[in-house]
Amino acid sequence: MARRRTLRPEEEEIWHAVARTAKPMHPMGHVFLKAAEPKPHLVMSETAPHLTPAAPRLPLFRLGEKARVKPAHDVLPSLSESLAAAPLQMDAKTHGKMTRGKLSPEARIDLHGLTLSEAHPELIRFILNAQSAGMRLVLVITGKGKRGQDIGPIPLRMGALRHQVPQWLRLPPLGPAVLQISEAHLKHGGSGAYYVYLRRR
Repeated sequence: MARRRTLRPEEEEIWHAVARTAKPMHPMGHVFLKAAEPKPHLVMSETAPHLTPAAPRLPLFRLGEKARVKPAHDVLPSLSESLAAAPLQMDAKTHGKMTRGKLSPEARIDLHGLTLSEAHPELIRFILNAQSAGMRLVLVITGKGKRGQDIGPIPLRMGALRHQVPQWLRLPPLGPAVLQISEAHLKHGGSGAYYVYLRRR
């Protein structure tokens, strides 16, 4: 590092002449010629209004505590969840027995292995005949379905019949005949079958 030396008198004159022609980069003037003046300390008067800090945009969160608001996921509920969330149209006590597998279905139809176009007329015939015979609880077996080739970016639902049968049971001509649809108990097929509780004629 080079040692700093003092300017000779002729060098000092040249330096001051150049410094007078230079334009200051900062409004404070030539900071390099004189030391910056110390800034006065700010003193808050008692009458000055107290500034309140701005409220945080997000609520305060401490490590280890549970989240107050659950994030809303825009995801379609599963078939079991949508059937369970459907309003109860039948007697609550009978519905409880039915979902626990305590009631035996009076008739059953097995649509497993049929195509949608084959299964729809079979289901219509079965439900309307069962209601005509005075039956109340019937079992519709659809099977859980097979997982096909999932080659696209959007996942495919497994079991076309399993997802379509509840829609058919809500629409005419079956809608007026059906009082309640529920997923079957494990001993009657579980998620691969439905209890269909029929209205009285």
